[in-house]
Amino acid sequence: MRYLIALLFPWITFFTIGKIGQGFLCLILQLTIIGWLPATIWAMVSVSGYNADKRTDRIVNAMSQAPQQATADPRRI
Repeated sequence: MRYLIALLFPWITFFTIGKIGQGFLCLILQLTIIGWLPATIWAMVSVSGYNADKRTDRIVNAMSQAPQQATADPRRI
């Protein structure tokens, strides 16, 4: 969904990922016809980085959870 928004309205993409200042800068860039393509590419790269950051956070959270205590397997005793 964010990729579609990045393609059609690149500046809104930055607002959805919490980068307000970059959103305004992208809007200024997007107001020119020549700046539309760089703004779209910039938004696509930012969405990709945002997704990578979220994926990394999930991995770190999963690794930092306390491991479960190993219990003896009754079949092996």
